[in-house]
Amino acid sequence: MEMVTRFVYPPPPSILLNGMSAVGLVALAKIGWSEVTGNHLKYSKFAASSTSTAKPQKQPLGSISSRNGMLWLYTPAFLAASASFFVLPSDDLRFLLLKAALALHFFKRVFEVLFIHKYSGGMAVDSAIVISSSYFSSTVLMLYSQNLTLGLTEPSFDMKLAGIVMFVVGIVGNLYHHVLLAKLRSDDGKKEYKIPKGGLFDIIICPHYLFEILVFWSFFLISQTIYSFSFAMGTMFYLIGRSYATRTWYLSKFDDFPKHVKALIPFVF
Repeated sequence: MEMVTRFVYPPPPSILLNGMSAVGLVALAKIGWSEVTGNHLKYSKFAASSTSTAKPQKQPLGSISSRNGMLWLYTPAFLAASASFFVLPSDDLRFLLLKAALALHFFKRVFEVLFIHKYSGGMAVDSAIVISSSYFSSTVLMLYSQNLTLGLTEPSFDMKLAGIVMFVVGIVGNLYHHVLLAKLRSDDGKKEYKIPKGGLFDIIICPHYLFEILVFWSFFLISQTIYSFSFAMGTMFYLIGRSYATRTWYLSKFDDFPKHVKALIPFVF
């Protein structure tokens, strides 16, 4: 335990946070494995797909437009992060950095939905509920967990600066590759897919996921709480599964998909 507390604050006196740290990690890892086995969260290119036949699938609740669905995913978390400046006022630098990082990340996602992404098709309502709830609850719990650290002794290793650097790299890299993806789509709403090119797309098919993983790990480095570690780990597991499924999808749709292009980690996976 002494070694652990050099890097993170001690476990908070909260059954809710400690329980959600474990439950959230397991749930996200399970969803990531479901992506690998073909039971996808139904948005983007997987909006209407599920290739697994291991057991009957539940009937979907319906669908909404991709644009509205994406707004649904990120807006509650953005509002929660923004409200935290007023609901949980504090002059603690670490807490202020976490609030700012969360608010900026989800503001960027809302901005992309409104002004960058191009859409075709829809999003399953049940998938939108799952993802939106995950982002909102994790944001609230990260902030609540940080609030409980106020007044405690800081971890021996201060990783705030590394977290800030990782956050900037992650958010800029994610935005850049989202712009490249948007340029592949026509403006007429026609549903079409092309093999992405440029940036890290030349060596991995999901660089936007790689940089998103960096963003969530930056939240942990800034906050250094057990809950933020748990959620970063769970998000990484989910996006590993999603990137694997994405590469498999491209291989099935494009005969000329370059085999050297990996899913998430250049030259490795």
